[in-house]
Amino acid sequence: MRSLLLGVIAGAAVLQRQADLPAYAAEGLLAALAASLLALLLQALSLQRAMREPLLCRPFLRFVFGCLLGFFWAGWQAQMALEPALAKADEGRDFIVTGMIDNLPYRFERGTRFNFAVEEVIDASHRPLPPATVPPRIVLSWYAGRFGEAQAIGDVQPGERWRFKVRMQRPHGNANPHGFDYELWLLEQGVRATGYVRDDGGNRRLSSFVFSAHNVVEYCRSVLRDKIQRILNGKPYAGVIVALVVGDQRAIPQADWQVFNRTGISHLISISGLHITMIAGLAAWLASWLWRHSFFTQRQLPLLLPAQKLAAIAGWLAGLLYVLLAGFGVPAQRTLYMLSVIAVALWCGRLTAVSHVLALAAGIVVLLDPWAVQQPGFWLSFGAVAIILYASVGRTTHHKNEVQDSDEAGILSPGEVRRRKRRGTPLTRRQRIGQGLREALNTQYAVTLGLVPLTMLLFAQVSLISPVANAVAIPLVSLVVTPMALLGSFLPDPLAGPLLLASHEVIRVLAAGLRWLSGFEFSVWTAPMPPWWLFIWTMAGTLWLLAPRGWPTRWLGLASWLPLLTAEPVHPQDGELQVTAFDVGQGMALLLETSGHRLLYDAGPAYAPDADGGNRVIVPYLRARGIGQLDGMVISHSDTDHSGGALTVMQNVRVRWLLSSLPDGHAALDAARQHGHCEAGQSWQWDGVRFDVLHPATASYADDKQKTNARSCVLRVSTRTASLLLAGDIEADQEAELLRRTGEKLRADVLLAPHHGSGTSSTPAFLTAVQPSIAIFQTGYRNRYRHPKPEVYARYAANGIRRLRSDEAGAITLRFTDKMEVEEYRKSHARYWYGR
Repeated sequence: MRSLLLGVIAGAAVLQRQADLPAYAAEGLLAALAASLLALLLQALSLQRAMREPLLCRPFLRFVFGCLLGFFWAGWQAQMALEPALAKADEGRDFIVTGMIDNLPYRFERGTRFNFAVEEVIDASHRPLPPATVPPRIVLSWYAGRFGEAQAIGDVQPGERWRFKVRMQRPHGNANPHGFDYELWLLEQGVRATGYVRDDGGNRRLSSFVFSAHNVVEYCRSVLRDKIQRILNGKPYAGVIVALVVGDQRAIPQADWQVFNRTGISHLISISGLHITMIAGLAAWLASWLWRHSFFTQRQLPLLLPAQKLAAIAGWLAGLLYVLLAGFGVPAQRTLYMLSVIAVALWCGRLTAVSHVLALAAGIVVLLDPWAVQQPGFWLSFGAVAIILYASVGRTTHHKNEVQDSDEAGILSPGEVRRRKRRGTPLTRRQRIGQGLREALNTQYAVTLGLVPLTMLLFAQVSLISPVANAVAIPLVSLVVTPMALLGSFLPDPLAGPLLLASHEVIRVLAAGLRWLSGFEFSVWTAPMPPWWLFIWTMAGTLWLLAPRGWPTRWLGLASWLPLLTAEPVHPQDGELQVTAFDVGQGMALLLETSGHRLLYDAGPAYAPDADGGNRVIVPYLRARGIGQLDGMVISHSDTDHSGGALTVMQNVRVRWLLSSLPDGHAALDAARQHGHCEAGQSWQWDGVRFDVLHPATASYADDKQKTNARSCVLRVSTRTASLLLAGDIEADQEAELLRRTGEKLRADVLLAPHHGSGTSSTPAFLTAVQPSIAIFQTGYRNRYRHPKPEVYARYAANGIRRLRSDEAGAITLRFTDKMEVEEYRKSHARYWYGR
């Protein structure tokens, strides 16, 4: 059974890496099911022995059948998930939709965002449309103001029925190496379109509540969240308490997440498997104790039903309620399925090998959610349990004290002495406490070391202070904060306030200590994400390290970590250049790498107060590559689509110097170690690659009336074989100025299209002077400026220039070697859900 389930997981994982879905997924699924059933039948009839099949082939065959089953099952599920779709022609079209608020709305500074279950669709002229015109589940944003215009928004609550006028688009997210895949996340949530509420459509509430089990759960979550936020109004860690009670983490600031990640306790700041298991275990223990004591009645209830079976029911029900409270999120579901498998196995008397339970729980998760294998939490949660089992199951544990001969001499009969020797004496309370502490320390030791290779593979970093932080945080959060917060949330106000305030105070003190710990430079070890072969090698060494006592030279397992932890980031050869133009939406951000130096040109836009191109795209990429320092940063000008992520980058990565045209008082200047203005004539050389600043002129800084675009830093980078021109947001006047001042120096093989291809830039004379063979347009999908302008985009084509757009290609990588290589992320990393 284990090999079959592992095959299902492997098959689903392979499917999620495909560029296209199998053409006959349903037929393949039926064939795989038939083959699996035939194999099981043959095994039941013991025909393998008659055929003299080698014993080792049986698990392998089951694994192969499992792979086929998982592959075609995941493909069939994906086909059904992709089927409801918004037509390309309907993007940007106004619809009037009627439906229900389908989840816990997220309220942010500029409005609110929620899932919407569509029931009826009509067009702007009130003509009914087929239901399939709009996907059944969409994400809507209702802004308090767009483009500088104020707009009143309604107080939407889960379970309400509304009618909205909306404008939608197909699922689309930024596509970058090592970045968050928003399109995959939407697919897993069953969301097939996103959009926003229009303010001119007579939006109104039609019903205050539509009864259904799902709506009841979401409404209860909303009531609890509102209660916590009301009692903890203005408290800095109210968002953490909300996350622990109802699983909504969206109110936790990015700065707090950085501290939690650096200290390795982010898994605790949510309704995690640990919390669910703790609540289920507490409920099971309480139910078992009451049942064994027969509820203080005269009846012997354990004679009617064993206490263990009642405890299993109680624990499962408590886990189910807590998972529902978490919104039935995918991470919480994994723990619930594992509890379900254990409860069913205990009830059926089939609680055999724990590895069977683990494999069955993982298989159920993948069958119900084939995309779970793409989430780090899936591998971390099941990996942690597997490591604990490997390091503990089968180890010798003393449950009794041995009786010594000297203790019994002359006191007991020989038969009683032999009996006591055989049975031993119970452990004292001090011994039981000491043994529990040793087991807890051994478990923490095993998990900390066992997950190092997997953590490096998934995040390219490991917290060195995680054991210390978790030793304090786990008992505080799991045994103190979470129970108090849950109890306070359900009790009436006079009793709820002190409990919620006390839980918040514990979190505040804990966070202060974590912030102090995270401030040390050695708190986190970073290195490039390892290739698959290095991960397997390190994992094998880690299993050797955690082998049972007596295993020869276990410490040699640490040697397998050396190539993992000491790896250096890859870099171009001397005289070569690599350029990564990130997909940051409507903004600019490019990383330029020589053999020994790295430069960031612009840092992407600001999306929200706690989200920007720095923390969403650039920093995750640098961390995955093992890059902890930038030799320089150029911020072309102060517009937020170019400078929005600069401060975040400098707070997470050491930046030696900053060159920009930013005005005095800008936050990025205060954070810079060394700053200078971009001025035409500046130049430097790194590793055989030359950098020249062509614009702005020094005198432009004295002109206060000049627009920020006009002062964009223009940088020309040249190798021995090719050149690149980064033009920022210059417009026609600055292009003409560059033509007069630099002339032939503008010539470049690759041009970053000025001002994202706006109608006020990329003049014919400028393109003629530059003569690029490739032009890069860093633009947002369906951006409100409509960049690049059609006439400008056509102008590039008329000049025979190859056009690359980040909204279509994702991140674009250029390698300037003896020849120029171009890589488009959405093609090199093609997945079946892109553009669907």
